[in-house]
Amino acid sequence: MINNDILRSIRYMLDLGDAHVVEIVHLVDPAFPIEKADVQAMLLREDEPGYVECSNRVLAHFLDGLVIHRRGRDDAVPPRPVEKRVNNNVVLKKLRVAFELKDVDMHRIFEDAGFPVSKPELSALFRAPEHANFRLCGDQMLRNFLKGLTLRLRGR
Repeated sequence: MINNDILRSIRYMLDLGDAHVVEIVHLVDPAFPIEKADVQAMLLREDEPGYVECSNRVLAHFLDGLVIHRRGRDDAVPPRPVEKRVNNNVVLKKLRVAFELKDVDMHRIFEDAGFPVSKPELSALFRAPEHANFRLCGDQMLRNFLKGLTLRLRGR
């Protein structure tokens, strides 16, 4: 999925303002170079003037910041390095951690979106990429997960 679409979906899901998105990114690294105007440019559609592509680095900082925002910072554990390459599996993992979702919750979210997923399919998404049963999370699957999570958080 396009990083801008992911950012747009999560922002809508949580009803976040542009300044709040910047604050969430800065939870990971207060010196990260992002401002409200940058977020506004990333939220534009591709065909609109001023559109800026959301980089993997920005999305990774936002997702890590979202985990801290939702769950709090654990000072006993050293900070994890920010992901260099963000794919749909990483987004799914970060959202699962941020919202403290169990397998049952994940299945219900997919079902609410009209996209039921079996237990083996779901567990394959969270395996290490070198594992024999690893499965890439497709755009349609992530889109449906975001849709289901939005329904869960915002209601119908």
